[in-house]
Amino acid sequence: MDQQEQDRIEKLLLDLRRSVMREVSEANAASQELGTDGVPDIGDVAANSYHRDVLMNLNEAQRQKLRDIDAALDRLAEGEYGICARCEEEIDSRRLLVRPFSRYCIDCKSDIEKFGE
Repeated sequence: MDQQEQDRIEKLLLDLRRSVMREVSEANAASQELGTDGVPDIGDVAANSYHRDVLMNLNEAQRQKLRDIDAALDRLAEGEYGICARCEEEIDSRRLLVRPFSRYCIDCKSDIEKFGE
């Protein structure tokens, strides 16, 4: 991978990271606003609790995505980006276009999901 391609991938990953951080920030702000619009009844309390749970799960998924992006940036800096962490073969470029922080090729990811690691 040449320097121009590395720079393009790094920019893509950093843009993606900023986008996820923005989503997390917006979700946190939304969860803070729930239930602050007057005296809630039992239905409001249940709905607010449900919405907070959904937002917290979103945040955990987003935190995992951030960890994955940071790991991809580390692999890029170490010259290991685009190499499957399991079989050490090159990850298909189409997969990296869709999910630029992928650690595994399609075959290994399928095996991990089926059988665990």
